[in-house]
Amino acid sequence: MEPKFNLWLEKDGQVVLSAWRVSLLQAIEDSGSISAAAEKLGIPYRRAWQKVHEMEKRLGAALLETSVGGAGGGGARLTEAARHEIARFEQFGKGISEIVEERFRATYGSR
Repeated sequence: MEPKFNLWLEKDGQVVLSAWRVSLLQAIEDSGSISAAAEKLGIPYRRAWQKVHEMEKRLGAALLETSVGGAGGGGARLTEAARHEIARFEQFGKGISEIVEERFRATYGSR
């Protein structure tokens, strides 16, 4: 057996960050586009944009820098605030994982 858990952060009872939301931001960064990230994750563009907007509102910071289309098309990239929030979430998650592993071994023994 091994322990599994889902981690997310809330503000006023509303999800701010989760592993899925971080993967959305990373997909936007990797693809340079909200629409390409949405396609990669198998979700509608509108849902991807809505989730980014929710995160920005709850964090009180812009997470994307966007450019309007044209000959080369539009694009999106993460702001420094977004990169900072992702790093903090991942660091916090790593610490939680270590605690969960430690408690699991203490309770169930090592395998």
